[in-house]
Amino acid sequence: MQSWRLLTTPPIRGAWNMAADEAILRHIGSGDSPPTLRLYAWSPACLSLGYSQPFANVDMQRLAAHGWDVVRRVTGGRAILHADELTYSIIAPNDEPRMAGSILESYNRLAQALSLALQYLNIPIEIKEERISGTPNANPVCFEVSSTYEITANGKKLIGSAQARKKEGALQHGSLPLSGDLTRICEALVFDDEAARAEASQRLLARATTVEAALGRTIAWETASRAFIRAFEMQFGIQFEKGELSTSERTAINELVSEKYGCLSWTQRV
Repeated sequence: MQSWRLLTTPPIRGAWNMAADEAILRHIGSGDSPPTLRLYAWSPACLSLGYSQPFANVDMQRLAAHGWDVVRRVTGGRAILHADELTYSIIAPNDEPRMAGSILESYNRLAQALSLALQYLNIPIEIKEERISGTPNANPVCFEVSSTYEITANGKKLIGSAQARKKEGALQHGSLPLSGDLTRICEALVFDDEAARAEASQRLLARATTVEAALGRTIAWETASRAFIRAFEMQFGIQFEKGELSTSERTAINELVSEKYGCLSWTQRV
């Protein structure tokens, strides 16, 4: 049985979280780190933008008023407000069998593991395998936008994920909202007027959900993380060994925060 590294990192700022994922990817690409599952959280709450999403979508005044951070991901997709959630990242070489093939093929394999984790939490879920048409391309909110192999509960999107392929390997990270008000993200984005903001909030509630809403009770972060670990081991036929970031990875993270993810030149690149 193949061994993968398991990392659980404490809640921290968005720039550090995104730098950590990239630093791990670089070290996997150079052969200095093994395939890794990282489970993490955010403090303070942070708005993350997709790689090519316009920074003009962000309402910086409202964001600052709430004390929230903003960061840009290396993966695509649209905005997510990371709060009250379990975030995962799967990072592996491009020739790792579980990540092999097209992005869509590996995305499907990971969706099977994610759906198993939710089944372990007794959440009734479905995987929709076809992209739903009719969603405006300009929509800035990830959880209101349909995706292939989308995991839903009671017909509402439950996990938002995005993947990037680099020469160093494959990185997929995603968010499982555990609780809280999903419409908070609308407070961090620009709308033409308050009526448009309210309408976007209503659409989001009709389109997306949290574990608490789907299950009717709260689930602790630790409970959800154990379900993820068990599901990935069972689905992928691997065994996790709890590890730590290496000294070299920590150095790379600090450099990426100061030179990329913590810089306006990256955050406002589009």
